[in-house]
Amino acid sequence: MRAAVITALTGPDAVEVRDVPDPVAEQGQVLVDVEFAGVVFPDVLQTRGEYQLRPEVPFSPGWEVAGVVREDAGGFKAGDRVAAMPVIGGFAETVAIDADMVFPLPDGVPFDKGAAVPLNYLTMHFALLHRAQLRAGETVLVHGAAGGVGTAACQLAAAYGARVIAVVSSPEKGEVARAAGAHEVVPVEGFRDEVRRLTDGRGVDVVVDPVGGDRFTDSLRSLARDGRLVVLGFTGRDIPTVKVNRLLLTNTTVMGAASMEFWRTEPGYVGQQWRDLMPLMESGAIDPPIGSVFALDQAAAAIEEIDQRRAAGRVLLRVREGTASR
Repeated sequence: MRAAVITALTGPDAVEVRDVPDPVAEQGQVLVDVEFAGVVFPDVLQTRGEYQLRPEVPFSPGWEVAGVVREDAGGFKAGDRVAAMPVIGGFAETVAIDADMVFPLPDGVPFDKGAAVPLNYLTMHFALLHRAQLRAGETVLVHGAAGGVGTAACQLAAAYGARVIAVVSSPEKGEVARAAGAHEVVPVEGFRDEVRRLTDGRGVDVVVDPVGGDRFTDSLRSLARDGRLVVLGFTGRDIPTVKVNRLLLTNTTVMGAASMEFWRTEPGYVGQQWRDLMPLMESGAIDPPIGSVFALDQAAAAIEEIDQRRAAGRVLLRVREGTASR
């Protein structure tokens, strides 16, 4: 079979497509013939050996996929339409995936949309509901609101009854965020003042921050009393520090949302999350915006799109030639 493979830890340019042996499913795994794969920021980090999961090169990256079950296994039947999180190996025509990370894909959801759901929406479900304890009527500030994590945050927060303020770096990305459910859009420059204006000086209840960097302090200052800031990553490359006196004075909380670690220790939780999300997929409340679709042969360019922060909406790989979105 064909797979996109990281051949050296030197960045996206070291990704190439090779013929590799077909995978063999171990006990408790499901073989999935992949139609589409989602490209995410951890794929970028893995091309440089900067992610905590560091397989020996060469290896195929790929966190999330959608496709068809090849043979009966793990409670699935051959031919079932599924979305899944292999974590490693998704940029390939076939992948063996632990059964608890394979999920039924509703009939009305096409494969391209299905491939864009698992990692970001399950992570945001965990971040908003389990960690931040989001309640209807609260206000959520979303950084990186046109990216995969950001659009998932906008859609889920809106679906659960929150007001969403999106922070973006361009008008084009603002349109993506609005389409994803943001009620207001503000530019990165001066976002703190805009948030204060939009909330009549009160601030927001929850900040979703996958970016980090120099906007972190202003995010803290944008919180209302008893507000919660959820850290999801550092796409801005710089890891900020917290002045804890501010947390004390305003009763605010900074928390991490390490979904993969939680799923590892609570293996039944992710399946319940998916069951919670399925009605939202079926109703269209979850509808990931697709920004760019690359052929498998263009995997390096797809990862580069995210590395250079050009993506507006999700970046996908069409793994099988001639595949429609069906």
